[in-house]
Amino acid sequence: METKWLEDFVSLAETNSFSRSAELRHVTQPAFSRRIQSLEAWVGADLIDRTSYPTRLTHAGEVFYEQAIAMLGQMDNARALLRGKRTTVQTTVDFAVPHTLSLTYVPRWLTGLEAAFGEINSRLLALNVHDAVMTLVEGGCDLLLCYHHPRQPLLLDASQYDMISMGTEALRAYTRCDRQGTPEFVLPGSDDAPLPFLAYANNAYLGRMVDLILNDTRQALHFEKCYETDMAEGLKMMALEGRGVAFLPESAVTREIKQKHLARADSGSGAWEVEMEIRLYRERPSLQRPGKLIVSRLWEYLEQLQISSKQRNPREKKSARV
Repeated sequence: METKWLEDFVSLAETNSFSRSAELRHVTQPAFSRRIQSLEAWVGADLIDRTSYPTRLTHAGEVFYEQAIAMLGQMDNARALLRGKRTTVQTTVDFAVPHTLSLTYVPRWLTGLEAAFGEINSRLLALNVHDAVMTLVEGGCDLLLCYHHPRQPLLLDASQYDMISMGTEALRAYTRCDRQGTPEFVLPGSDDAPLPFLAYANNAYLGRMVDLILNDTRQALHFEKCYETDMAEGLKMMALEGRGVAFLPESAVTREIKQKHLARADSGSGAWEVEMEIRLYRERPSLQRPGKLIVSRLWEYLEQLQISSKQRNPREKKSARV
């Protein structure tokens, strides 16, 4: 039995809706239904009356609901007790970050942040976007740093989670170049000579961003997919080997562009790119879950930094304030 099954069940009992609970738990409805079924198999009884609408609990489900609440509460209390006895935990900020940002944005950001705010003991969990979000939702981290786009939003309840916009960066097409900066492959390609395409796997967030670019473009791109992975760093290494065109966040290629190892494959036109916002999230503190003092201090500092930035730049792009 997995803890998340209990949390799924409690959510379903409170919403009376598989679709709404699946949305709140950041999983697809079929996956959510399978997890409820797995819990019922473990318990050995039907917990949900699937013949009624809206969804309601069976008698066994009503009994188990009270037990599930108690079990989750005991686990939270045990974790809080053990963490309270480890002083280093209370002074360490736990970040959940998608792999790409953990390798590109975070090191420079933390260095600059510590120079102004002071030394921060941090622990970084590098995950895919879905798992990073679930780590925040399930209380496994203090802060979530991730990309955001209005057409691929993270479904975090604004009444439960606070957000600070950290800025924006573009996702563009890059390819290997010669010492003069001439790219080996140039968009858009043609039917007769399609460009080798280094693609993201279907489950990758940046892959969905690339899909937006390809779907919205006024001039079709001619690609032939030759490689696929869910890691931007993996695509960058293949591009550096001259294996094709890869769409990469600008922060991932800063050094390679400066050293003239990579160049934009779009000739700088900006016709095939998308701008993403970088956001920082936390669970809003409450009497039951006040959070760490160091996290509250850091959050207040970042909020003031954002306010000061807006006052200095009143015309900053709306996308950075969404």
